[in-house]
Amino acid sequence: MRADTGSGWEAVFVDPVGQVVQQRWADAALAVAFEELEPVSAFPVVPGRRWGPGQWWSATTGRHVACGSAAMRAQLMVLDRDPEVVGLAGRPVRLLWREGRGQVRSWVPQLFARYRDGAALLADCPSHPEAGGERAQRAAVVLEAACAQAGWSYLRLEPLEKTLAANLKWLAGYRHPRNAGRPHLAAAVHEAFAQPRPLIEGAETVGDPIEVLPAVFHALWHGHLAAPLDVPLNERVLVSPGADGANGHGGTGGPGSRDGR
Repeated sequence: MRADTGSGWEAVFVDPVGQVVQQRWADAALAVAFEELEPVSAFPVVPGRRWGPGQWWSATTGRHVACGSAAMRAQLMVLDRDPEVVGLAGRPVRLLWREGRGQVRSWVPQLFARYRDGAALLADCPSHPEAGGERAQRAAVVLEAACAQAGWSYLRLEPLEKTLAANLKWLAGYRHPRNAGRPHLAAAVHEAFAQPRPLIEGAETVGDPIEVLPAVFHALWHGHLAAPLDVPLNERVLVSPGADGANGHGGTGGPGSRDGR
């Protein structure tokens, strides 16, 4: 397949007042805050599938993000923990282009992420490498070129390893600010893990684990504390000070980063 030039790419999106807009991709990529937009089309409902479309509450933005699959939710968890990510949206743009013989093609990437430096990521979240078939692979070639022109990235993000996904899902349950606890509790939690120690030991030095553990898990989610997430979380896992902005992944790189595939 021959990808069209940048002058041939078009973006379709729903603007903040609900109007469908189509404009040159180069102009839209420069001017449109896609992280603020609603989906340009709904996620499909597949009969028989155990997990259907829903909403992900983002700790980064404080808003809900449309989510179409369990695989996408897992990638949202990774991106929502990334301190460099400042905006997230589900399916905010459709890309149109013409193939070599003039046929109009289109693709709606599942996920958009805006980074602190202004760059962005468009991504799809396949449940396995062959998902979407040849059409998805052909679209990926075009999307990579279009994003490169804009100084962005396009990725087909690899599914998370099961243990990492399970750990992130657990910590995500404590991502809301209400789990940080009272100010003195958050400070005591950080002090308890000033040196690496088992999770339960540090929690018990602060107080009743029933009250303290939600604050510990909240701090782990936000990268204020760190623990290895490639092994199952348990009461003996070693918890240590986090990087607090230098690397908010709590000890994991995660495939949702700009360079991950």
